[in-house]
Amino acid sequence: MKLSDLLSEKYIIPSLKSHHKEDVINELIDLFKGDPKVTDLEKVRTAVMDREKIMSTGVGKNFAIPHGKTNAVNDIICAFGRSDQPIDYQSLDSQPVHLVFLIVGKDNMVSTHIKLLSRISRMMTKDAFREKLLKQNSVQGIISDFREEESGYFEL
Repeated sequence: MKLSDLLSEKYIIPSLKSHHKEDVINELIDLFKGDPKVTDLEKVRTAVMDREKIMSTGVGKNFAIPHGKTNAVNDIICAFGRSDQPIDYQSLDSQPVHLVFLIVGKDNMVSTHIKLLSRISRMMTKDAFREKLLKQNSVQGIISDFREEESGYFEL
């Protein structure tokens, strides 16, 4: 399993409309309306927002990884959004966010969830990769960049 395999083109927003942390998270979660992997969208929303209350998932370098675990999904779901406008995300480095990768996993898939979080964190520490994504304005370009970057990584 790779992040780029989980990240479908229909779950990528190349230009987020929202500019506030909670609105951005909701904009990404709303992409999953009607998805067969989701049994209760509001429980997904609650899981992600509850996790965000513990500590900001704005990890720095203009990047955030909102995430949560819940029994309201029957498989791991992911979404990605980028914004030209700065998002005040209360990030750990106090810098605004422009790239947001959402991961929601099943309660009983803790190991896989942690591995995926680690993978996206590792990918996003690369300045060149982040800069590539910041310049992308198409869904196809974004998914292509993810696939290219992750091609050197092993399967999870």
